[in-house]
Amino acid sequence: MNAGPGPAAQPDFQPDNDQPDPSVGLGAGQHSSLREGHQRVDSGVALMGNVGGDFTYLNISAWNDEATERILKPRLREGPYPEEEVRGRLYGFVEPPSFARCRKALDSRIVLLRARAGTGAGTAAFALLVERHGESGVTGLDAMADLSAWRPKAGRGYLLQGLPAASARSLDGVRLAGLAEVLHGAGAHLVVTMAQDARLPPDTSRWEEAHAAPGPHEVAERRLRLMAAEGRLDNSQLDVALGHLASPEFAECLSTHPLPGDAVDLSDGLRQSAEASTPTGFVLEDLLTGTEAAARSALAQARHSADKVSLMAAVALLPGQDRTVIEQFATAARRLLGARAAKTGQNEAPEDQSPDVLGPSFEDRLEAIGARPLAPRSSSADRYRYPVQPIVFSGRHRSATLLRHLWLDFEGAPEVLWGALEQLRYQPGLDLAAGEAIGRVLAHATGPGALTQLQRFASSGDRWRRRLVAVALGEIVQHPLVSGAVKEQMRRWSRSSAVLRCTVAETCAGSYGLARPAAALKLLDTVLDGSSPELDAKLRAAVSFALGALLTEEANHIEVLDTVTRWLEAGRGTPRHTLAVHVIHSMSLSTFPQPGAPGAVRMSLARTLERLPAQGFALVVLGLDDPATYDAVAQGLGRVEADPDMFQRAAFDHVLSELSRTARHRRGVMRFLLGRHRDHTNASRRRSAS
Repeated sequence: MNAGPGPAAQPDFQPDNDQPDPSVGLGAGQHSSLREGHQRVDSGVALMGNVGGDFTYLNISAWNDEATERILKPRLREGPYPEEEVRGRLYGFVEPPSFARCRKALDSRIVLLRARAGTGAGTAAFALLVERHGESGVTGLDAMADLSAWRPKAGRGYLLQGLPAASARSLDGVRLAGLAEVLHGAGAHLVVTMAQDARLPPDTSRWEEAHAAPGPHEVAERRLRLMAAEGRLDNSQLDVALGHLASPEFAECLSTHPLPGDAVDLSDGLRQSAEASTPTGFVLEDLLTGTEAAARSALAQARHSADKVSLMAAVALLPGQDRTVIEQFATAARRLLGARAAKTGQNEAPEDQSPDVLGPSFEDRLEAIGARPLAPRSSSADRYRYPVQPIVFSGRHRSATLLRHLWLDFEGAPEVLWGALEQLRYQPGLDLAAGEAIGRVLAHATGPGALTQLQRFASSGDRWRRRLVAVALGEIVQHPLVSGAVKEQMRRWSRSSAVLRCTVAETCAGSYGLARPAAALKLLDTVLDGSSPELDAKLRAAVSFALGALLTEEANHIEVLDTVTRWLEAGRGTPRHTLAVHVIHSMSLSTFPQPGAPGAVRMSLARTLERLPAQGFALVVLGLDDPATYDAVAQGLGRVEADPDMFQRAAFDHVLSELSRTARHRRGVMRFLLGRHRDHTNASRRRSAS
């Protein structure tokens, strides 16, 4: 029997339904009555009696609190960069003219790399450190770190991107010389990127280098040849693409758009043109329509038409969303723009003009603003595989540049866009698309109140709106100049209302948390300081989701398990203890995150004992010693012991030996060992009698 459509997750072993999780009670609005064999559930799903055959459990109660649960990877990290990310950053890397000087300068252990934005200084910094420490040896630093007090923890390559002006002024030759000596002793190197106009004391010049961007033609050619080597282009397609790249039209384009990012866009466009056999003129057009000048021109031309402005805003804010969502947002925005124009006495059409009751078609309206529908496809963002038709602008980066100018340059535009978003119902992917777009805009906003406009959605009772803010903050914090403001906002919200603490937890369940896992766990610890009863379930779900997101990267497993262990030692009945009980129940009886909950990596008790024996044993000891988790942990250990394969992989005989050593001081451990001994003795007697 299936409770409904959706994927079924397969846990290591099924939970025992006779042992309910005491940490999870009936949520608000949920009631159960077993009188006369009937069961009423206001939200969720309830089952009675035996269930035969297959059964897929879906958490129906969560359907009223939907959100996109895709976990985004960060671009900048405050900690070790995974190998695959470093490899991706260096894909198609071309040594810039300044690379040889920087390589030699790094012999002194420190390089302060001056560069203009977008010239590839960050990529060059990665390449410098990879030469010394390999792809697995790069660690990111907090842009706000005080380098005069910072010390390396290992012989690795350290990278600080976007040195703030205040930090730059605090450095001098004496401090840098002392830091270089410490780096030498640790076998480490440090590269710092900073703005071209950053001011440093005169005695720091020996560590400074000016970054020069690589030639755009070389970058584009290098990427095209790599694509051919990977089989994405055949030899004839490569020759055609290289021929176009050498043509006067493309040479002129690269001369006016010489940044490495422009060359990357050009090579990708040439590949797509070769694969689809489309005219290369479209490649140049796509690049040019995404420029700052093109965005300003488009807005200027559309400023007298609420229909055009609202549709442009919809496509820019929700790129790739289905046409129905785009139309709904544009309709809402058009009404708000019309009301705003009416207040100022503006009219779109002369009064003597006959009204057009039908209006232009949607396709004509899209064409008028330079947008187009893509081919319909099946949605993979929701439990239903319904067809969608994404809408995008024709030009690369047009969405980002147009939305940024609309949002930041025109009075009242942000209020219109927020208001239109508020009128939308949730659609799969809506929070992700809008969150990323708004985050990119607010990363360029100025003033102390730039982030306060997120408050209206951050304090919403709808999870998708809180998730939108979480995605936006995860994008904003990737920009070093404003990362400090985001962290301060998170710190304040983590001590605020329960719903804002939910937003903080949701933010930790994404690029923000993956970029700085230690800080994320501290924030999660803070949000559990207190909670209001009506939001307990949502807060618990948000923190659980954040822990599951952190577990998607193996480097975070120890920190997450250590945090759960500390929470279990908190006072009983506290939110920390309740959350730890939930995690341990899930791990012992099935997995954490639980089957059906989002999460790419699921931790079970057996898996933890196998891969992280120290952390697993600590959880077992505390779990057995806590009445709230004793039964679940005892059952989990029993299942490990009963399975020969798990018994061997978890080194269960060693676990039993260690438990025996701690039993004297742990009543729960003693209870488990005595119960196990009694069960084994009874089983042996039954076998002897038979």
